This record gives sequence, C-alpha cells and structure tokens, in this order.
Amino acid sequence: MAASGESVVDVPPKLSARVRVLSTGNARKNDGVDALAIALAASRNERLAAVDPEAASEVLRLLSERREDLVAERTRALNRLHGLLRDLLPGGVTGKLSADRAASILRSVRPKGGASALLRRHLASEILRDVRTLDRKIADLSERIEAEVEASGSTLTEIFGIGPILAARIIGTVGNVARFPTKGHFASYAGTAPLEASSGEVVRHRLSLGGNRKLNYALHMVAVCQARSDARGGAYYRKKIAEGNSRKEALRCLKRRVSDAVFKSLMADSLAPSRSAA
Repeated sequence: MAASGESVVDVPPKLSARVRVLSTGNARKNDGVDALAIALAASRNERLAAVDPEAASEVLRLLSERREDLVAERTRALNRLHGLLRDLLPGGVTGKLSADRAASILRSVRPKGGASALLRRHLASEILRDVRTLDRKIADLSERIEAEVEASGSTLTEIFGIGPILAARIIGTVGNVARFPTKGHFASYAGTAPLEASSGEVVRHRLSLGGNRKLNYALHMVAVCQARSDARGGAYYRKKIAEGNSRKEALRCLKRRVSDAVFKSLMADSLAPSRSAA
C-alpha cells in the first residue's frame, strides 16, 4: 500500500483491541470487526507512526531485529551445547561458555560408553560449528549496523552508555520522533513515565508496565550503565539514593532522565536536515 502511494500508519494491536471492546454490539473478533476497529483507531489518532519502507529508521529496525534473532539463536545453541557437555563430563561445565572454550573442552573429551556417548560428542561438534557460524554473522551484522548508524549522523552515541547497537534499536523502534509532541509523551510511549495511583489525600505514583518494551529495555540498559559509572548519570543515581530512595526507585528516576536525553537527541537529529537546508 505504501509503495502504491497510499498513506499507511502503524496501529498498535492494543489500541485496535481497545476500540473493538468499547464499540457497540458484541466484542467478537473476526477479520471484518478487526478491520473496522483498526480504521477507527487510525482515523482518530494523529500520532500514529507513518509507515515508510524506505526510511532510514526502517533499515536500522530490520538490521537490529535480525541481529536480535541471531543472538537469540546463538544463546539457544549454547544452551544445547551445555546440555550435551553435561552428559559427556561429570558435573558438566560451569561458567560462561564460548566457542573457543567449548572447542578446547571437546578436544579433551574421550567418550566412555556405547554409541550414545559418541553421538553426543558428534552432535556437540556440530552445534559448535553452528555457534562459530553465528558468531561470524553477528560480527558482520554489528559492523554493518555501526556503519549505518554513523552514516545516519545520529547523535545518540554521544549519550554515555549508548553504542551503535543500542542506537540502532532505539532509532528503529521509535521511527519518526516528530509524532511525540513533548518529552512526556515520549516517556509515556517508552514506559518511563510513572502512573498516578493516588487515593483521597494520599498522592503516590507507581511504575508503568505499559509502553514499548523494546524501547524500555534499551533505556534500562543505558540507565544501568550510567548508574555504575562516574558520569553525570551515576552522580544523579547516587544522589537519589542519598535522598532516601531505594536503588530501584533511583534507577527509575535515572531512566526517565535518559528518556528525556534520548528524546532531545532524536528531535535534534530530525531537525538537522532542515537546518542545513536553511
């Protein structure tokens, strides 16, 4: 549809489901009802992300998701390798397992028993080759992502704790940042804005479990990195703890500041071409 010149927006499933449930009549789910709910949600929300297959953020999203898939497959392969080594060695293998370490261990293994032990060692060797292949693919993809982020001119990598991989995930997840009017709207989308849970005269807030979880995870990783450092984020984190906040509460406050800094950087990047044109 986008290639044909149609205006296409991305409607979150939760939003269309909410429209369907609140509509008149029953809440049954079928293709016709889903299509109507999606159309109503799209027509009444002006801040939905526009779908542009050729956008730079789309390229980074595809590369980032591909890398996540490869990393997940590598983790599964290493888990299977752990299981086989557990059966080949008394007590198994402790600690972190890498391709080089697994290869060194397999060279020292002399299977005792029948055909099952020999088969386990053979399967472990096959899985080890898969892990090495995945390592090469992940390394090549990481280099490509780094090149794409650098070519995009993004200033996200200037924020302490954000490298090319996290920058690609953030840019690919957010898309067009101009659809967020303020940093508060962006924080709500990222799940870093606390929700008010006041009752009577008691005013309190609770952690938001909504928002985009991929973006929230990326911001969480940045906050954890800053909290362990001597940078401004680390100083702010320790200041919040000194004020009586728990470590989790201090980390949430820091994550909100990281969210605001990311929004500011993305907005500056989006306005950069118009500045150069002017």
